[in-house]
Amino acid sequence: MPQIEDSPRRVRVKFNGEIIADSKRMKLMLGRHPVYFFPQQDVHMEFLTPTDRERNDSIGHTKHWTVTVNEKSAINAAYTYTSFRDETEGSLDGYLTFTWREMDAWYEEAEEIFGHPRSPYHRVDVRRSDRHVRVVIDGVTVAETTNALFLFETGIRTRYYIPQEDIRMDLLSRTDTQTICPYKGFASYWSVTINGNVYEDIVWAYEDPFPEASPIKGALSFYNEKLDIYVDGVLEDK
Repeated sequence: MPQIEDSPRRVRVKFNGEIIADSKRMKLMLGRHPVYFFPQQDVHMEFLTPTDRERNDSIGHTKHWTVTVNEKSAINAAYTYTSFRDETEGSLDGYLTFTWREMDAWYEEAEEIFGHPRSPYHRVDVRRSDRHVRVVIDGVTVAETTNALFLFETGIRTRYYIPQEDIRMDLLSRTDTQTICPYKGFASYWSVTINGNVYEDIVWAYEDPFPEASPIKGALSFYNEKLDIYVDGVLEDK
């Protein structure tokens, strides 16, 4: 059941060089990825054209608009829910949103935000630990430390960020992969080569993390689910 709350933050959306929505009366729909909704009075509706598209997703029934600014269009990139599958806390009557990836930029107050809005109920806590952490891939110890940073994040298993001096960096090769986390920042990736086998994008780091995750800057984390991690001698579940 989605939960819809009022948000006190000013939010803006830019498309093709124009701010197409700007509001201090936002609604935030909470879920796996929170979504901002704008009151239509705070949207430049002259840039939106209704379309015939309607669809049913896991939340409810939607109707859509195409966004066009200076001859550039994002087809069906604005939408609202006309009904919900389940009982919902809050209402979206008179509100709409935009497909995040179709827009050029989103802003909370004067800062650009990335990925999706942050949930006010989502936490990221980093704690330095002196517990013994060992990372093993295909029988080879790739990292071993008593100086790891434990990252505890709401809804996500504990991640262990290890200083590079405690990692066999000679086994790692940087890749071109990059991802974005709204809470931690932009992640860079490495592959690991062991006994001629290449384990793609199994290591990552936030080299310039957002302030909330600043302690993990430069430390590397390993994909728990794809290798063996021992904490104080106990093998972690995959």
